[in-house]
Amino acid sequence: MGLRGLSGKVAVVAGGATGLGAATAARLAQEGCRVVVGDVAQDACGETVARIRDAGGTAVPVSFDLADPSSVAQLIGAAVETFGGVDLLFNVGADMSTLRADTDVVAIDLDTWDRVMTVSLRGYLASMKHAIPAMLQRGGGAIVNMSSAAAFQGEPARPAYATAKAGIGALTRHVASRWGKEGIRCNAVAPGFTATETIRNAPQWPDLEAAALRRIRAARVGQPDDVAALVAFLLSDEGEWINGQVVNIDGGTVLR
Repeated sequence: MGLRGLSGKVAVVAGGATGLGAATAARLAQEGCRVVVGDVAQDACGETVARIRDAGGTAVPVSFDLADPSSVAQLIGAAVETFGGVDLLFNVGADMSTLRADTDVVAIDLDTWDRVMTVSLRGYLASMKHAIPAMLQRGGGAIVNMSSAAAFQGEPARPAYATAKAGIGALTRHVASRWGKEGIRCNAVAPGFTATETIRNAPQWPDLEAAALRRIRAARVGQPDDVAALVAFLLSDEGEWINGQVVNIDGGTVLR
């Protein structure tokens, strides 16, 4: 038996080509959602959709760029045109190429700072700006935004990333407060170290896993399916009494 309230819903995954986005798109399709998988990585997006269809799910790929507001609008428009509306939105996209340059507040190049904010904060705002009116036309909906344990940890590096992820919490609370009475729920998930396929294939994977295990209060590191399950729950009717929250899913890294 699946999660209540997902079957037949239209779900947009903004950043669904790989990693946590791809895992969540697959889980939502498994639950019976009609999934729009959007990503700037067009080939990987198509491969994810093909896997979903091979498993019996319904999904379409859409090439879009979170950094371009008009492209974000086209993503939401594609969901309306293809499936008749939007019920669910998962914002998960990020520009991971900026991580090495995201050093500290003295050394960081301001272009790096601006790029992180453009994709991971303004991009999320843009997708909600266009998705919320579409959801209201259908009587409400649910949104989950991707935050991170980094928003709470106070790391010595990645100030832009952590600031964007903390800002996502503020955006999430705003949307929950503004539209909660109109049937829209908005939450965020804050994963800790999660072993995506890219991380597992890295040459330094054993050292990364060992370091992560020293930091967490769990016997294993996180898997993409762990995060996908939480996002699916928050988007489903099972989570209808949860609104405006940033939920940590990190093996006990952050205790609050």
